[in-house]
Amino acid sequence: MFSLFLALKYLRPKRGVASVVTLLSVLGVTIGVAIVIIVRAVFTGFGDTWQSKILAFKPHIVVQPAYRGTLGEVEALCAAVEAVPGVVASSPSIETRVLVEYNRRILAPILLGVDAGRIRKMLPIAMWNGAFDLSGDGVVIGVDMARMLGIGVGDELLVYSPMNLIDRDEIYFPERLTVRGVYSTGQAEYDGGYVFVSLPVARDLAGLDAGANSLSLRVGDPHALRPGEGVVAAVREAVDGVYGPGRCRVSTWQQLDRLIFNAVATEKNMMTLLLIFISVVAIFCVVNTIIVITVQKTNEIGLLKSIGFSTFRLTLAFVLYGWVQCLLGTALGIGLAFLTLHNLQNLVDLLARFGLEVFPKAVYGLDALPWRVIPAEIAQVTALVVVFCALASLLPAWRAAAMNPIDALRKE
Repeated sequence: MFSLFLALKYLRPKRGVASVVTLLSVLGVTIGVAIVIIVRAVFTGFGDTWQSKILAFKPHIVVQPAYRGTLGEVEALCAAVEAVPGVVASSPSIETRVLVEYNRRILAPILLGVDAGRIRKMLPIAMWNGAFDLSGDGVVIGVDMARMLGIGVGDELLVYSPMNLIDRDEIYFPERLTVRGVYSTGQAEYDGGYVFVSLPVARDLAGLDAGANSLSLRVGDPHALRPGEGVVAAVREAVDGVYGPGRCRVSTWQQLDRLIFNAVATEKNMMTLLLIFISVVAIFCVVNTIIVITVQKTNEIGLLKSIGFSTFRLTLAFVLYGWVQCLLGTALGIGLAFLTLHNLQNLVDLLARFGLEVFPKAVYGLDALPWRVIPAEIAQVTALVVVFCALASLLPAWRAAAMNPIDALRKE
């Protein structure tokens, strides 16, 4: 108890170098902890948001031919996989890259030919304007593509087939399609890179007479999907029952988009490792504070040792002196992190008003800055700071407490 009392006594604000250094040390720990928590929360938010966007726009399971070719008997295949428990909906699809033109503006999006009757169960996409109507020559485009082309609902879009580059013996005339709707997912990749048409239109553009390139499935619990297990294994059995074993491959959304999530996880870990050095530097500021206070209190240390206080108790007092600074800085850092995160979008908007766009949608593909705090990560940061502080404070505290009391009393 005396060691803690002595540590708190030294922490009382007084006019002098030690008080200023102590304040700066606590402030350094506060900023270091806050930055680590904010960055990890933002990276976690990025991962969560991309995951939700992917699950909202893309299929949870995709069935594709194991080799080149198309899927035939798509209606029989849909009936077989929809009978699998856990499968909510299915839809055959044709995916190919095309050129679109409007008012001499040209883009190269991915065209998705889907079953108009099934796709609404597959993709609950929010419509920005118009309706998700693919009947006849209808086409549905993303909000970013509509802005880039300057096109709206009711306008005609010219779509050029990629088969003109593949099959030189035939000429495929462009399709003149009418924009029936404009959707918005909040992610630039999807809002500016995809167009939806019906399966007959997609077959004409892709040079197919029948069938589809793949079958898209939506399940009730996409987070529970495991390759070769549960719903995935049952879907594979259903597919093998229609086409025969080994004729198709079944992929989950984790497999199809693993590069995105691996990249986010790697960047998060690397950025956290780099930012931890900020906290380490702040902890060394605490060590400097211990050194300053031991120099100022040399006579007092000699007096305490001369009346019988052990080296261990004095060492503990100075270690607690550093610990209290680190714990105070950590608590303030957590509070500062939450305060900043709750006002993060306002800060981003404020910087954008001054011409500093720190979160452009064109670069990050999201229309808002996401974040999510994981309590376990806060506990990790707190434990890391406390352990580092204890280890860094131990040596200067022990050297101060191990001074010869006679030499300490002689120093002025």
